[in-house]
This record gives sequence, structure tokens and C-alpha cells, in this order.
Amino acid sequence: MKVLDKKELRAQAHTLKPVIMIGQSGLTPAVIAETEIALDHHELIKVRIRAEREERKQISEKICLATGAENIQSIGQIVVLYRLNPNK
Repeated sequence: MKVLDKKELRAQAHTLKPVIMIGQSGLTPAVIAETEIALDHHELIKVRIRAEREERKQISEKICLATGAENIQSIGQIVVLYRLNPNK
């Protein structure tokens, strides 16, 4: 199986709805755990981060570090993450 490039992943993510929402509580261990589960199941997910611009950037970087996912795209409050699941 070939690894998809970012352009293909952005095209696939276009129709997706956010599966993870990060609000007032910010990035908690529970949010990271749910993100792990979503990435294992879907590989490509959208995350909605309700925070100021700089905080959104920091949160998305922390999620990527914690889960090993790659940030494919970030537009406004929506971040698209991808992590290959070798068991799928």
C-alpha cells in the first residue's frame, strides 16, 4: 500500500465532519485518548479547536506530538490529522 500524499489526503478530508471537538477545557488527556482512538479507526480525521489562533496552533502541535499524527491541513478552527494504521 502506498503512502498517500498531502494533496490526496486534503481531497479525502474535504467531505469529513470533525470527530474531535476541543473547547474550554483545552487539550486534556481524555481528548488525546479519544484522538488516538479516532486515528486508529479512521486514519484521517478532522479536529475542531475552539481557541485563539496562537493557542490553536500550539494545541494542534501538541496533538501531533502526543499521537504521532501528521498535520495535513489547518483552516480556521479545523485541523486535519493523518496517521497510518498499519493494522488496517
